[in-house]
This record gives sequence, structure tokens and C-alpha cells, in this order.
Amino acid sequence: MSDKDIEKEIQAKGKTAPRVTPDHIESIIVGELYFTAADGVSTHPQADIVVREHPELALLTFCVLKLKNGFTVTGESACASPENFDPEIGQKIARANAVQKIWPLEGYLLKQRLSE
Repeated sequence: MSDKDIEKEIQAKGKTAPRVTPDHIESIIVGELYFTAADGVSTHPQADIVVREHPELALLTFCVLKLKNGFTVTGESACASPENFDPEIGQKIARANAVQKIWPLEGYLLKQRLSE
């Protein structure tokens, strides 16, 4: 069940107390960057050798999300079979993993505000 599906169920049940929503999570994301581990070693003095000796680096995708307050969260996606690697799918999975890390942070902030 996706975050949006859960939100629909919450609304359908008339739950109206303050909560973190998928729309809120998306609204605080102000930037995103994607790269593979192979891209990440590009500044290594022997980058060509490193990537050639470790082709799996091209199968590891990272997503960095910048939030409104300047904080960043990361997500990753590793592909086991090179034949299945697809950059778009890797980026989607890495982004979803990064977004999941925002939920507890925003939940904590909401709880803090409610307790004050």
C-alpha cells in the first residue's frame, strides 16, 4: 500500500487530527540529485581503473533530496543483475527510499510542535 493510498484511507475514515501527509512531504522537497557510485568516483585519480575493476559501481544509484530548511536525506538503489539495470527505475527506487527517511523526521517535528 502506497503512502497516498494510506492517506486516502485516513481521510475516508474521517481522521482529522494533525498528521504528516504525502503532500506535506513533497512540499518540503526543494531539490533532488541523482548519481551512481561510478559517477561518485569520477574525481578519483584512477577513476577509469576503479570503474573498470568494479563495474558494479554503475549499478548503485543514489538520490539526495534537499529539504526547505537545507537538510538533506539520501536514498539508494542497488541492482543485482546488470541486465536488469535501468537508470530511471534505479532513480525512482532511490528517491522512494530517501522520501521514507523524511517521514520520521517530520513526525518528530510535528510531535514536538504539538507538545509545546
